[in-house]
Amino acid sequence: MEAYRLILLFGIGMGLFFMLGSIGISEASVQTLNAGNIEILVIYDNYSYRSDLETGWGFSCLIRGMGKTILFDTGGSGAKLMRNMVKMGVSPEEVDAVILSHIHGDHTGGLEAFLKKNKDVVVYLPDSFPGRFKRAVKSYGANVVSVQGPLQICQDVFSTGEMGTVPIEQALVLRSASGLIVLTGCAHPGIVKIVEKAKDLFKKEVLLVMGGFHLMGMSMDYMKRILVRYRDLGVRYVGPCHCTGETQIKAFEKAYGGHFLKVGVGKVIRIRDLK
Repeated sequence: MEAYRLILLFGIGMGLFFMLGSIGISEASVQTLNAGNIEILVIYDNYSYRSDLETGWGFSCLIRGMGKTILFDTGGSGAKLMRNMVKMGVSPEEVDAVILSHIHGDHTGGLEAFLKKNKDVVVYLPDSFPGRFKRAVKSYGANVVSVQGPLQICQDVFSTGEMGTVPIEQALVLRSASGLIVLTGCAHPGIVKIVEKAKDLFKKEVLLVMGGFHLMGMSMDYMKRILVRYRDLGVRYVGPCHCTGETQIKAFEKAYGGHFLKVGVGKVIRIRDLK
């Protein structure tokens, strides 16, 4: 009987090892979840939250409190990105890693200006990015990691891996003690598909989905289906911005009420405040 119990436990342990190993999650990262000091600062967006900051078509946000400081996308203008960083008290030198969601210029346009200030970073980009783009990044002295499948970036921070076709895109997933935080650049592969993948990977509840949802121009009937699916997936907070569309953002606001976050340049989201 004891031998059978040991064999059973060994089998469960090995199954967990292979399941987690497939996306590079260490045992330590499974056991350690952030206690709630995560901050997300929106540095670049086409919507305004602070009137003293500059807007522009595109998206970029900074993540603090995950062990490493991460810049997710770089907006469309390096000059605007840098000026907004200064006004928000963000130093390029504090950034450890840059994650690029997809190849479009409104998400990669600020990278060159950033690398001129800080080349000592690792840039994670979809493997599908052109070779010339990767070589240009390396020419500044930065390290490049080409992402294919789901990948652990640091403690409790993960890429979904490449999704979709044209353009191929990756999203960012943060694991916190309060649930998953899903950050999207444009969500070209489909915002629902991205949230579904995050849940499939980690089997945890979704605390927040934030970023561009790529719903501009979508009908209200389509939006109703999206909102129903969000509810089915248990998404507790939403922060739509960038390419989501004004009418579509209003639909999220109406549906989510107090769990809707108004997002624009200058917005700071403190995860501990999301109850």
